Amino acid sequence: MTTWKPEDLTLLSETHSLVLTAGDDGHPGVEIGMVVVDGELYVRAYRGVRSRWYRAAREHGHGRIRVGTVTRDVLLETRDIELPAGLDAAFRDKYGPVSDALVASPESRAATIRVDQAPSSSSDT
Repeated sequence: MTTWKPEDLTLLSETHSLVLTAGDDGHPGVEIGMVVVDGELYVRAYRGVRSRWYRAAREHGHGRIRVGTVTRDVLLETRDIELPAGLDAAFRDKYGPVSDALVASPESRAATIRVDQAPSSSSDT
């Protein structure tokens, strides 16, 4: 796992959403909310593990994220990740009442992805 740069963590923390693309197949990606907890980036599929993009993330294990003009290659960790204690609270703090689908349902909790910067990830592209 490669540690996120401080400027990336600031951007991710202060931005409402990112565009996540799983794999290398050229799909346009999905816009999704995210939170940073203890220096790590997390996203959730509110429709659970049967969500199309969650299944793609699990199948491929890598992809790209885009926030504004910043693009990063990422690893998509879906298996056996330890969820930090403050994860639900971080979603609630960032998204308020609309976060209920992400924090209240066991299905969405099961579809949590830790997004790690890939070792080969370049600067702004």
